[in-house]
Amino acid sequence: MDHEYQDRVSEEMAGRIASGLRDHPEWIEVARANLDRWSRRNRDAPGLLRCYAQWRELLDRLVEQIRAVLTAKTDEGQRLRQNSPFVGVLSPSEVREIKRRCHDATPA
Repeated sequence: MDHEYQDRVSEEMAGRIASGLRDHPEWIEVARANLDRWSRRNRDAPGLLRCYAQWRELLDRLVEQIRAVLTAKTDEGQRLRQNSPFVGVLSPSEVREIKRRCHDATPA
């Protein structure tokens, strides 16, 4: 699939996460645990480590600010969504449904 599809999937998942974040504050702890694990695994990748550090700072902000970052229609928002630490908070069926819907909406 192309970048347009990937961006659409990332935006859809981020929107779903942003919508549920107020009701699921534990998702922030999942994100922190993911960042810790990824930092150990990618300790030789300075670009990724910088992104992880930026996410750590963002996760210390108010939920509304985190939601704004997740849904920002900016280059920065897109860049951060590409390395979203919220992996695992949506169910596999939710992820499949988002990917299917985005695939169906992608022009052939």
